[in-house]
Amino acid sequence: MKSILFLLVAICPSLFAASPNILFLFADDWGKYASIYAEVEGKGSLNDVVKTPNFDKVAKQGVLFRNAHVNAPSCTPCRSSLLSGQYFWRTGRGAILRGAVWDEKIPSYPLMLLEAGYHIGKTHKVWGPGTPSDAPYGGSKYAFQKAGGKVNQFSQFVTDKATKGGDIEAAKQVLYDECRSNFRDFLSANKEGKPFCYWYGPTNVHRKWIKGSGKKLWGIEPDSLKGKMPPFLPDVPEVRQDLADYFGEVAAWDACIGTLLDELEKSGQRENTLIVISGDHGAPGFPHGKCNLYGFGTNVSLSVTGPGVKGGRVVDDFVCLPDLCPTFLEAGGVAVPEVMTGRSLWPVLKSDKSGLVDSTRTHVFTGRERHVENARSDYSPYPQRAIRTAEHVLIINFRPDRWPLGDPYGLGDGQTPSRDELENETRVTHPDEDSGPTKAWLIGARNTPEWKAHYDWVYGKRPKYELYDLKADPHETKNLADDPAHLATKTELEKRLLAELTRTGDPRMIEDGKFFENPPLSGPVADEEGAKKRKGPKGQPKAKK
Repeated sequence: MKSILFLLVAICPSLFAASPNILFLFADDWGKYASIYAEVEGKGSLNDVVKTPNFDKVAKQGVLFRNAHVNAPSCTPCRSSLLSGQYFWRTGRGAILRGAVWDEKIPSYPLMLLEAGYHIGKTHKVWGPGTPSDAPYGGSKYAFQKAGGKVNQFSQFVTDKATKGGDIEAAKQVLYDECRSNFRDFLSANKEGKPFCYWYGPTNVHRKWIKGSGKKLWGIEPDSLKGKMPPFLPDVPEVRQDLADYFGEVAAWDACIGTLLDELEKSGQRENTLIVISGDHGAPGFPHGKCNLYGFGTNVSLSVTGPGVKGGRVVDDFVCLPDLCPTFLEAGGVAVPEVMTGRSLWPVLKSDKSGLVDSTRTHVFTGRERHVENARSDYSPYPQRAIRTAEHVLIINFRPDRWPLGDPYGLGDGQTPSRDELENETRVTHPDEDSGPTKAWLIGARNTPEWKAHYDWVYGKRPKYELYDLKADPHETKNLADDPAHLATKTELEKRLLAELTRTGDPRMIEDGKFFENPPLSGPVADEEGAKKRKGPKGQPKAKK
């Protein structure tokens, strides 16, 4: 098949002219934080201080999505769902982070586009950690990173140069040049002039960052966040500083977007390139962010620009990132396998309407199982599923006896912490939340009268059901699940959620979640050799219509 495609390209390169290039820019841990959202949704939020001029510019030329969500707010399962076009719970061992193994029987859009004659490539992170490394993108065979990966430690590199007397802008330029060079190598490797599919996935927005880098490198003043913090984030100097530094990394990511788009323009291929920009979940190391099914954890930036897209629009349709897979396949003229549960965005992209375009896109489903391995605990997952609409979100915590962000004392279920563990902040871990200044500050303040209730709220055990009225309570702070006045809403949403989980074969609904509750999906992470031998459920069941 490949040899025939290569022969066709050599004889008549114009055969592929109708297929657009696909430039996918996907940042680690970048949620819905972009200055354009302050513009379209009004002032008074965190986005007031975010600086993303390059994203804003390209998003205004295309379609900006306000209600884009990941399927799972954890990197590997999120990426498993995106690459496969399926809910994460249908990807076997791809449904977890630590201990993930990719089942190569699962179709992924990059390899399908490769078979269809595309030139594919990637730089930095695609799918991981997992075994085999970046398997859904063909492993290292299609990696273009000869110029290096220093951009993944953006604030560290630039701060180090500045500390040694170097110029900040010159140090930044070194990283932009690295970014440009890797992309240029990819473009130059396309000798046959085939349509290309390129994934750029830096990790600089993922922790850790240099304290004070947001202000020093990007002019983001921490106190400009005062009074804008959502209720789950303490409005104190330490947290504002941490968030400003995070937004500094977002600004660095945006600068790389500008560099790549400039190089694309210089190559003469922008007109026929579909440009899609997003991130894999909310902010790391902050309450309600990464690893949570609240909006702060699952809502992400998303814009689509390019040939066939009627731009200049802001769309309210609910989108889940697995929808990108069939969207890319349709763009490349490739049939979408029936096994995929994602829905192509092309009906929305081709429309000239703003607001709600597709009347059926009024909700998304999200979920989570295991994130990291905690070496002192029993390695249990924290199973959650949710349905989100414009009015409400219902979250089901299937094991409310467990700690939502990992056992803080690493003792395992049913174990009682010692007095030392209760009082000594260095013994408190919450391993499913990234370490950082915000987490450290909250743990340190957890026994004070002013902050104990707040600490218990964001880190404590949660009830089986959480129901939030998003119109009255957009930050999801008041659980209405036990309120009789909201019983009908809770019942209706639960019915819809469980029906979708059943329809799509979620193992969490089978034998009380046996697949997820036993090794290798639970328990100590297997060694690499053992991991390769163990797969997820056999075959890929079709979703029931």
